[in-house]
Amino acid sequence: MKRAIPVLVLTVAGLIPVWRYAPSTDTSTTEVAAPASPPSSSSQGASAQVVKGSTIKTEKGPVQVEVTFDGAKISSVRMLQQPNHPQTEAAVPKLIAETLTAQSADIDTVSGATLTSNGYKESLQAAIDAQTTSSAASPSPAAANQVVAGSTIDTEKGAVQVEVTFEGDGISSVRMLKQPNHPQTTAAVPKLIAETLDAQSADIDAVSGATITSDGYVESLQAAIDAKA
Repeated sequence: MKRAIPVLVLTVAGLIPVWRYAPSTDTSTTEVAAPASPPSSSSQGASAQVVKGSTIKTEKGPVQVEVTFDGAKISSVRMLQQPNHPQTEAAVPKLIAETLTAQSADIDTVSGATLTSNGYKESLQAAIDAQTTSSAASPSPAAANQVVAGSTIDTEKGAVQVEVTFEGDGISSVRMLKQPNHPQTTAAVPKLIAETLDAQSADIDAVSGATITSDGYVESLQAAIDAKA
């Protein structure tokens, strides 16, 4: 019995730390804020100039490019018109990549898209020639260029929004930022843009079979014209 007492004392002593322990009731969490996004660097320098090349008619369809120059350097190329063909769609990124590397129209044709490649190079060379002439005539021709996005117009077919490039008081190019994903819209857009460049205003006719898209296009276009400084 005398030996049982020390054992009991030691057992009780061992349980004391357990009784004293209590799990934490703090449920707070630590949040790490995401770093702030850096300021946008999309704006181009004062020397940037946007020039569109000639419209080249090919057996597959018209081809036209728009080139952005940063000083004498080609900084980007955009297709304004191109044949609606899988081989063309596959070739265009390659042609643009080669242009940015070569910094000229001296590039290879893309296999399987020879007609589009030749039209692309001809339109590109026309834009380069126009930029060279413009640069020689004026040290800062880009000052007259202004890019304005029109309002987004919600239609039954989907949203429609245009972006207009003005050269002085004239409309030099129109680009679709938003348009319904519909075959009739795809077919109508080049016609609407061509009419706009001819009319130099939003006073154009609707394209048959794409009246809703045409009305949205005209409304967004007029908004861009009204917003031009």
